[in-house]
Amino acid sequence: MSYAVDFQNVSTVGLESSPFAETLAGLRANEARYFKNKYDHVFAVTPASEDPETLEWVSGILKDERELVIDSRPLEVSAFEVEGIRMAYVFYESGLSINVMYTIDDAGKRAVGFKLAEGMDVPAELEPRFKFARQKSKLAGVIRGSYFVIKGEH
Repeated sequence: MSYAVDFQNVSTVGLESSPFAETLAGLRANEARYFKNKYDHVFAVTPASEDPETLEWVSGILKDERELVIDSRPLEVSAFEVEGIRMAYVFYESGLSINVMYTIDDAGKRAVGFKLAEGMDVPAELEPRFKFARQKSKLAGVIRGSYFVIKGEH
C-alpha cells in the first residue's frame, strides 16, 4: 500500500523497525519537500516487499556499476518520473537512503546518491569507497551524503 509522505508532519510510519526511524523519517520528508517544491510532485513510498521491481532495478545498478550489495534490509521504495527523469529511492533499516536519478534522454545525467540518517555510521560496504559530505536539514538534522555517476545503460 502506497503512502504519501507528509513533510509538514513528519511520521515514522513504515520505518519503525529502524534504530534511526526518526532521522530516517526526516530524510524521507526532506525528499518529499524537495519534489513538492521543485516539481509539484507528491512523494509516495511503498513497502519494499510490494515493489520488488524498483528494489531490483536499484540493486542491479549498484551491483553492475560498483559491485555493491547493501547488507541492510530494505523497508520502503519509491519510483516515479518527473520532467524526463526516472527516480527511484530505497530506504533501508540501517538508516541508509539510496536514490537513483536516471535521465531518460541518453545525453542526460545519471547518478546514484547515498544519504545517511543522523547518527548512523557509514556502512562497511560503502566506507572504503566513498567520502561523505555533510549538509544541514531542518527535517533531517545533519545529512551525510555521497554519490557516483552511472556509466552503463539500465
